[in-house]
This record gives sequence, C-alpha cells and structure tokens, in this order.
Amino acid sequence: MKELEILMNRRWVLKAQDRELYYRIRDSIGEIRKFATEKLGCQIIENALLVKLEKIPALPERFMGIQAFTSQEEYAFLCILLMFLEDKDAGEQFILSQLTEYIAGNMPGEGTDWTLYTSRRRLVKVLRYAAGQGILKVTDGSDDVFMDQETGEVLYENTGASRYFMRNFTRDIMEYTAPEDFQESDWFAMDEDRGIARRHRVYKRLLFSVGMYRGEGPEEDFEYLKYYGRRLGEELEQAFQSRLHIHRGSAFLMQGEDCRIGDTFPENTGISDILLLCCGEIRKQVENGIWKAGRDDVISVSVLEFERLLRRVKETFGSGFTKGFREMPEGEFIRQTEEEMERWTLIRVDGREQTVAVYPSAGKLTGRYPEDYR
Repeated sequence: MKELEILMNRRWVLKAQDRELYYRIRDSIGEIRKFATEKLGCQIIENALLVKLEKIPALPERFMGIQAFTSQEEYAFLCILLMFLEDKDAGEQFILSQLTEYIAGNMPGEGTDWTLYTSRRRLVKVLRYAAGQGILKVTDGSDDVFMDQETGEVLYENTGASRYFMRNFTRDIMEYTAPEDFQESDWFAMDEDRGIARRHRVYKRLLFSVGMYRGEGPEEDFEYLKYYGRRLGEELEQAFQSRLHIHRGSAFLMQGEDCRIGDTFPENTGISDILLLCCGEIRKQVENGIWKAGRDDVISVSVLEFERLLRRVKETFGSGFTKGFREMPEGEFIRQTEEEMERWTLIRVDGREQTVAVYPSAGKLTGRYPEDYR
C-alpha cells in the first residue's frame, strides 16, 4: 500500500508535477478507495488534474495548521486567493495587482494597506506557499520586487488545483455558529449507524494524530479498541507495516522501519534530542513517585514545576546540545521546548489555570546520552 502512504503524506499528487506517480496511484485507486472509504470515511478525489485523499481529522490538533503561517491575516489572504482563483480557468494568467485589488475589496474589517511592509510580506508568504502546493505558477517577475514596493508586479498562472484545496461540506456552512459544527459535520449523515462513524473516528485518530487519548473524544472510541483492537491492529500492520500499542488511557500506532506516514517523532534534529531527554526526566519523576498519573494516565503539574524540570534538563545535559540551544537564553529555551512538546502532543499547557497536562506519549519514548558524552 505504498501508494496509499504517498497520499497520506501529501496534500495531493498533481499530474503536471509527477506524471508517472499520478498514473501509478490511479492504477491502484480501487484498493486505496476501499480502505479510505471503509476504514477512514475519507473521500478520494480523482480527475485529470490530480489524485487526492481528503484527510479530515476526527479531532483538530495544533500541528494541523499551516506551519509556514504565523498570523490570522495569512489564513485570510489564502482564503481570498482561493476565492479569486475560483473564477479563473486552468492555465489562465493574472498579475499580482489584480489579486491585491481583489483582496483589498474583500478583506473583512478595515481592508488591507499594501503600503505596509508587513502586509506585503504576509501576502508573499501565502503566494509562495500556494506555488509550493501547485495551486499557481510564477510565469514572469519576482515577488521580491513587491516585497520592497507595493507597485511591484508578478505574472502568475492558475493551475486549476485551487478548486480542490478546500474540503467539500455536505451542509451549508452558513448555518454553522461555532467551530465545533465543522468537526461534527462529518457525522450528521451517520446517526443511523453510529458503529460506522465510531470506526472512522478511531482509524482517523490513530493515523492522523500522534496518539489517541481516553480523555479526548467520545469514550465509546476506547470501547471500540477494547473489542476490535486486535483485528484493527492486524489491518494496520498489513497496510502500513506498523504496530498498534493499546494502553489503559492511550493508544499509539508505532511505525515500522519501512513505514513513512507524515512526520515522525523523534526526528533527526537537536530539538527532538531535547524532547527525548525531557521525556526521560518525566519518567524519573513518575518512577520516584513525585508525579502521579490520573485514571486516564495524564499527569497534571503546575507550570512552574514543569519549567523547573526543563531548566534541570538544560543544566544537566546542555553541554551536549547543539550550539543554538546551548547558548539560548533560559526563557527562550523553555518557550521553544514547550511549543515543540505541544506540537507532538506530549503536553498541553493551560495558560488560564497555569497547569501542564503531561500526556502518556511522553512516557512512550525516552532518550539519554552515553555516560562519556561530556
């Protein structure tokens, strides 16, 4: 099922970018569609432009955003860009000033001031992201000129893929009043068979998230693992060469050496080494009886106590860090480490309650330096 792995890893496979892979996946589309619809409840989009697996998660996670974006304005620019391209045919060209004028006329609130460098830089970031995804192509010019001055022009070409970037909804989203409505929309049509909806949720939570936790999502999802966990594990092992580990309050899909689904932890980076060392210190706190897990295997500690642990990691092992982390100020080290741990759902920081929830995944993997690393 390597072709399925490819669709899991990518937004889509565009025929114009990789013709051979596009046809290879289409040759296997029957088997892929069967798994996607029966197990995941995900739609396969297949046409003359692309092949795409609609990866709609059962639960939204922080890491599921566009990592290149750092502001709400960039997401708004992307949405308006998709609106702009909706009226253009594949292969149709346009200049940047046409887009900026369209954005200025459709941006909510007070509009957009293109004389501001920040606004131009954010739009350029969105356009570069769109080009990287294959939504549009740069035909002539450079966006660096626009970055320097609002009168700079670039010639773009619409590829036609933009119409398949956003998901399709079965209901009119203008009826929605809260973010949770989008999350629930997948299950509106399945009330008559909750078993199917539950199966889809469980597969999605295992394949689209770092782990599956008892305290998040319906309790009945863990009941599904209780009765069907062994069969589900065999199916996932056959499809992805992975092993399903089920615990009291969590479940994880542990990838084998030949399996590559999305980003994996640990990565070959300095911050991953630091996170493994933090997980090792967390395990020591539990083994020594200092930190205690609740019924769902989640540990709750104060922010101050957790930050003391991070300082201890830096003081104890800092000489083995890469130069950037070794010389990083303590406050910045704590901030970056906490953000990365949240991205991998090792922890959840509650700023209002000033607590940190340490998830079971933090006890799943650990790391240590050799005795003579110094």
